[in-house]
Amino acid sequence: MTTMAAPRPQSAPATAAPVMNRWLVVLGALVIQVSLGAVYIWSVFQTPLREAFKGWTETAVTLPAQIVLATFALAVIFGGRFQDRLGPRIVATVGGVILGLGLMLSYFTGSFAPDSASHLALIWLIATFAVLGGIGIGAAYVCPIATCVKWFPDKRGLITGLAVAGFGAGAFFFGPLATGLIRGVPYKLLGASLFALPELGIFKTFLVLGVIFLVTIVLGAQLLRNPPAGYRPVGWSPPQTAAGVPAKVDFSPGQMLCTPQFWLLWITYFAGCTAGLQVIMKASPIWQTFAVAPLTPPVAESTFMAIVGQGTMAVAILAIFNSLGRILWGKLSDNLGRKTTLVVMFLLCGVAMLALNSMREYALYVTGVCVVGLCFGGYLALFPAVTADFYGTKHYGVNYGWMFTAYGAGGIFGPFLAAWLMRVSAQVPYFVKDAAGNSIQKTFTLGDYHLAFITAGVMCLAAAVLALLLRAPKPLQTAPGRAA
Repeated sequence: MTTMAAPRPQSAPATAAPVMNRWLVVLGALVIQVSLGAVYIWSVFQTPLREAFKGWTETAVTLPAQIVLATFALAVIFGGRFQDRLGPRIVATVGGVILGLGLMLSYFTGSFAPDSASHLALIWLIATFAVLGGIGIGAAYVCPIATCVKWFPDKRGLITGLAVAGFGAGAFFFGPLATGLIRGVPYKLLGASLFALPELGIFKTFLVLGVIFLVTIVLGAQLLRNPPAGYRPVGWSPPQTAAGVPAKVDFSPGQMLCTPQFWLLWITYFAGCTAGLQVIMKASPIWQTFAVAPLTPPVAESTFMAIVGQGTMAVAILAIFNSLGRILWGKLSDNLGRKTTLVVMFLLCGVAMLALNSMREYALYVTGVCVVGLCFGGYLALFPAVTADFYGTKHYGVNYGWMFTAYGAGGIFGPFLAAWLMRVSAQVPYFVKDAAGNSIQKTFTLGDYHLAFITAGVMCLAAAVLALLLRAPKPLQTAPGRAA
């Protein structure tokens, strides 16, 4: 007697296979971005570096900040390409290692003689902090964004805001840490002293931060995974295209670069980043200039350190608004539309920049820079979302890498404007303690940043007008019988 073979069990559809909780990807993204966002604390390093190297001008001490942002933006292109091919976990891990090593090697900047080899010290700091650090940041930065966009097609504006929120918040946590380690003052958040910190000086602080970033970024990277092919969130269906010839919505990088919409987006992104990064990378020294200007020299040590503390707190508060802006504007853009949200942000940022030079009371100054930070955070949320909206997600890593070059260009131009257009109005003596605890006199350079603020403000208002012209590119038409 023959027996009938038991029927083979049918395999479950691919979309029914178990997948990881997509919010774990967001957690990994936040851990990575908080560490990467410490790039925004550069203004905390400027005065200590000029104390160590008296020959460094305002332009010289700004140069590493400009180069790290430019290198970061260029590295996003290559990081995006590699993460599209190798996956986000590997590329983010490598980025964390490179960033950590760059900062740890920055420690040796202090081995150069302060006077005779100050130019060599600057070259070394640029090569380690700016170039290596920028490569590491760029490689790791794009991975959380590209991964989250693929997991959350139903909440694209909100999730890109969350994915980059940590980047804005990094300065909130690490600005006070860097100041505390450099000066040997307690770790403070919003003025509240939480715990004591040893005085390590500027160069050992680079070393400590490098170790911290290497560990945290590598750990966060292990949570990054791309969703399975065909993944859709439960209860969500992609928008239906109009009937007719099939449309290809995933633009290749070359196709994207040939659309006028890309260049319109790039120009407006550049304008917003010029204003935002000008303020973020100079927030502490700008406040120090505003606060020192009306004082009678020489400035007492206690007074000067209080002003430095206020500058650090301004950086921390600015970081909160930078971070909140990424979530707030991202969510609003899902409801109001990307174009309307962009226009509102550029108008607010432009008005704040035009008024900033008159905001010389501390509360007013913090309000002004926080409005700029809030809008800048929105740019970092909306332009990734618009890139995905207009050009699809198949080549998203490298496509957004090209869009992100506007950030790098703004990172060069914004701080450059502040340094180049700054007019030295006075040299004010002040007292600080050296490593032995002795009170010594140094000189603080008072600068006038008014022209830089006006230039950036006008650029933002012009970007608001250009944003009104935004229209999605026409979908690429696929030839009949050929795959999209």
